[in-house]
Amino acid sequence: MTGTFTWRMLATVLGGESLVIFFGALLARGMPGGDGVSSSADRWFVPMGVLAAVTLVTAGLVRRRWGAVLGLVLQVLVLASALVVPHMALVGAVFGGLYLVCLYKGREVDASMAARSADAGDATTRG
Repeated sequence: MTGTFTWRMLATVLGGESLVIFFGALLARGMPGGDGVSSSADRWFVPMGVLAAVTLVTAGLVRRRWGAVLGLVLQVLVLASALVVPHMALVGAVFGGLYLVCLYKGREVDASMAARSADAGDATTRG
């Protein structure tokens, strides 16, 4: 289970990322298909829209350990979406980096807060 500070940071990253993924889905929809027919471009809107929705739902699930792991899997999927919309590589790199930093630093902050809380508890029992 992730700590309070960690899951709040991860949820914030995933929530923002879901908006950017949705904008990427709109971009994919507006791109001309290989044959010039818009229906071939529309086929990428739905999977990327689903990816945006799943990312938003995962923001609420990162309290659980498997939710944090699912967030990592989604970072890989965002990078894979660069095959459709090349600009998503930058989005995947930025948000993937943010996710990893928040995961690492969030755990440090949670450990520090737990130690401080334990020290405060010891001080009240001594005093």
